Amino acid sequence: MSHEASTPHRPADAWRADEVRRLLAFGAPSVDGSDGAVWLDDDGRPDPDQPVHTWITSRMAHTYSLGELLGVPGSAARADRALAGLTGTLRDGEHGGWFAARGPGGAVDGTKAAYAHAFVVLAAASASQAGRPGAGALLDEALSVLDERFWEDEAGLLADEWDRAWTTLAPYRGINANMHGVEALLAASDATGDARWRDRAARIVDRTTAWAADNDWRIPEHFTAGWAPDLAFNADRPHDQFKPYGSTPGHGFEWARLMLQLDVAAEQVGRRTDAAARLFDRALADGFDGTGFVYTVDWSGDPVERRRFHWVAAEAVAAAEVLAVVTGASRYAEQAGAWWELVRERFVDHEHGSWHHELDTANRPSGDVWAGKPDIYHAVQALLVPDLPLTGSLAESARRARDAAAAPAQPPASPASR
Repeated sequence: MSHEASTPHRPADAWRADEVRRLLAFGAPSVDGSDGAVWLDDDGRPDPDQPVHTWITSRMAHTYSLGELLGVPGSAARADRALAGLTGTLRDGEHGGWFAARGPGGAVDGTKAAYAHAFVVLAAASASQAGRPGAGALLDEALSVLDERFWEDEAGLLADEWDRAWTTLAPYRGINANMHGVEALLAASDATGDARWRDRAARIVDRTTAWAADNDWRIPEHFTAGWAPDLAFNADRPHDQFKPYGSTPGHGFEWARLMLQLDVAAEQVGRRTDAAARLFDRALADGFDGTGFVYTVDWSGDPVERRRFHWVAAEAVAAAEVLAVVTGASRYAEQAGAWWELVRERFVDHEHGSWHHELDTANRPSGDVWAGKPDIYHAVQALLVPDLPLTGSLAESARRARDAAAAPAQPPASPASR
């Protein structure tokens, strides 16, 4: 089975293209006033009480690099401002790596987290594809840190968290950082041409798939230091912002998309399609309650956190779109169409801009977990997936689409040459 990765599977949708530009315009204040990306409130204004986070800054650098590849005016300068935060105030010049955040007044959260470092790799890889100055050197440095500090070769996975001086490694291991590690490593492989990073992503994917297959296709999220699944982790704190108890259906959708992108990048389309479909179907059965997507469920599939987050809807529709391309099955395209309507009706904020990051159980805007709108990354990526070539990374997809549009039209072949 093969996929023609250089050709979008259908004409670009005008609403999605306009929505990408609207999101990029909304996010501009996060990077227009300072190096790095500041937190935005519900109206798109910088929130001075929030720290500047490495993961948000990296996502903005990545997203505006995509904007530059797509030819959106102003994107190059905004990508560069975000990158300046990663090479400046957020970078630990003493111990290496990147702080988790720098707060008001300059105070730093010195935690060295694989999650944040994976996003630095993603930002640098996408910026390299977009030709941003200094991005190649940043990518080399970020890959080196990810490799030397976080990669556990025997396990074939990334450790989770160090202290600032790299002296103490926390015993917790987590799959979320590894999921974004897959995304980052695929982007790095596309940007550098080095298959080693794609092969490493494959090791993470296949280990995770095995755990999911043994757990009725619900992916364990939390692990011990020896990589044993800890299914009771945070049972007493089920609504933790970053490490909630139970299964996260949105991650099932996200893993499904990433493993299909891995297969395309490795020219192995079909290898992981069945696993991706099983993850998608489990996430759908557990996560969609008829009116929206719940955030978490227990290990029997019963909802734990019923609030809806924009990123879950974004990843659901993106996974459906990619499965539609890879399998050709109409049910995925139909599902994507229905979910795009849900997104437009429930999540898109037509008054203040961007997408509501959180809805309550009645699908009304809420802010109990996520205050403000600091993130356009999930939404922009979901909007781009259906209308770009399918490759290992969004930057590679955008670059191929740009290059194809710029290529001179070929004249019809003469009768003699046919």
